[in-house]
Amino acid sequence: MLSTIRNVYCVGRNYKLHAEELGNAVPDEPMIFMKPSHAVVPMNGEAIELPSSRGEVHYEAELVVQIGGSYEPGVAVEDLIESYAFGIDFTLRDVQSVIKKKGHPWTAAKGFKNSAPVSGFQAFSGTEALLEKDFTLTKNGVEVQRGNIRNMIFDLQHIVDYVGHHYGLGAGDIIFTGTPEGVGPTTEGDVLELAWDGQSVGKCTIAAAK
Repeated sequence: MLSTIRNVYCVGRNYKLHAEELGNAVPDEPMIFMKPSHAVVPMNGEAIELPSSRGEVHYEAELVVQIGGSYEPGVAVEDLIESYAFGIDFTLRDVQSVIKKKGHPWTAAKGFKNSAPVSGFQAFSGTEALLEKDFTLTKNGVEVQRGNIRNMIFDLQHIVDYVGHHYGLGAGDIIFTGTPEGVGPTTEGDVLELAWDGQSVGKCTIAAAK
């Protein structure tokens, strides 16, 4: 499935409590940024190398959806989203703080290699099914994030319509839909594990980039 990924869209500050924990204003329209497709790697239990020499690297657990066809105005998410997974939007937080002050693009803080690990994708069974369960992220066995898409500021339909209208959406595109509160730093040797309704869906060990 990872070989079919094309564009990688990400939604920033899509959970109110996450925006507040970082001291950011809650947006009145989706904040969209992108990562290169090279940032996407499988979260399959193997080590993931991250550039810790550039300051703190923060984890941000998210629902990830993959698009199955071309976006047309009025299309329902149930007809457009093909599959879903869970992933981590790794962020170089110190780098991001500097470039935000300078008004520079976020690419340096968000788009580095291995910054978008994802679990295995599974068939999308509709928004209602996703509302029924929480996703979690644990670090070294301790839960650090818990999210449910019912707490998103902009729901899946809004996100798809916004991205499709402004940027276009096609088969193979994926969207990281935003992270709940609880983001924090990770260091070499940490074991991160994503779960959906209490069942593990992805795991990795953090390694320092060579």
